[in-house]
Amino acid sequence: QVQLVESGGGLVQHGGSLRLSCAASGFLFRVWTMGWYRQAPGKQRELVATINSGGSINYTDSVKGRFTISRDNAKNTVYLQMNSLKPEDTGVYYCSADPVYGSTRWGQGTQVTVSS
Repeated sequence: QVQLVESGGGLVQHGGSLRLSCAASGFLFRVWTMGWYRQAPGKQRELVATINSGGSINYTDSVKGRFTISRDNAKNTVYLQMNSLKPEDTGVYYCSADPVYGSTRWGQGTQVTVSS
């Protein structure tokens, strides 16, 4: 079964940094598109970043220049380096995995809280 386990969340001051990790198992990691989404209280889940099997990356506009998504196929792990964090970055961050065909799989989420 597909498993995605996020880690690295926590409480950080505005301007600080965190690195999230997502450890994946149960699928052929290297051919799946991986991503990060987040959900703030009272809001819908939104895309943060994706990285596909060829290394092509998309970011939502609000994180461009501050966040970096990367993947290590040898470790079946995707990362999200978050710098210059803002209070509006606060939310639960979810790792996602998308096959070429099929449904998106989700991790359990990790809380990121940025104090003002």
